[in-house]
Amino acid sequence: MKIGVCVKQVPAKDAPLTIAENGAWIRESDIGFETNEPDGFALEEALRLKEKHGGEVVAISMGPERAKQTIKEALAKGADRGIHISDPEFYKLDPLSSARSLAAAIQKENFDLILTGLQSDDQGFGQTGVLLAELLGRPHATIIMAIEVNGDRMKLKRELEAGWFQWVEIPLPAVITIQSGINKPRYATLKGIMAAKKKEIATVERRSLGVADSQTQRVEKIYVPQKTKKTEFITGSAKESAAKLIEKLRHEARVI
Repeated sequence: MKIGVCVKQVPAKDAPLTIAENGAWIRESDIGFETNEPDGFALEEALRLKEKHGGEVVAISMGPERAKQTIKEALAKGADRGIHISDPEFYKLDPLSSARSLAAAIQKENFDLILTGLQSDDQGFGQTGVLLAELLGRPHATIIMAIEVNGDRMKLKRELEAGWFQWVEIPLPAVITIQSGINKPRYATLKGIMAAKKKEIATVERRSLGVADSQTQRVEKIYVPQKTKKTEFITGSAKESAAKLIEKLRHEARVI
């Protein structure tokens, strides 16, 4: 079973973030980076499928030179090789352009299964995996909590709202997005770290893929929300006041 896993490098959770001068992104100098947490669950699931069914796991990441570190970490945990789509300004891409670039770089790999995390911790659009499936012409499913492979088909457990779950069945090859918490990601061992040094990381310049950079959406501005306080008096009869309060709790506070 040949499995591709998309792993993104994002700012570390404890990094002191500062908005860049143009207001469209953060200042990346002097901050640490780490593997996107949801993608870590996707990698672990790929490694478990490989251990159960055999095959190969390929870690795929797009970004500047530093993004190779994310691939190296995946290799140290057990991935067999990596693909680095090099682009120092990849953060300017919208989800569709990102998915087009990934599709162009891996279409010749003929993966049986491609896994992505549900969303990224930095921008959180949650669209790239679904768009990648559409561009590759593969069936897909999202928010996956369990995978059962049986021949050329998969039975998948999806997490829905309000504690509900759904079982679906799709054929291979496919693309699925993994829900955080599906498993417990492993740590890299010393043996794995040493072995990773000998594993291949193929680099592809994103500009060489011939993917159009036309954006369907763009980030206009990033800003820190302003904290404000507001007191509102609800007037009317007891019945009217109760109805207004329930309406505000449901649609504004969203607590019921």
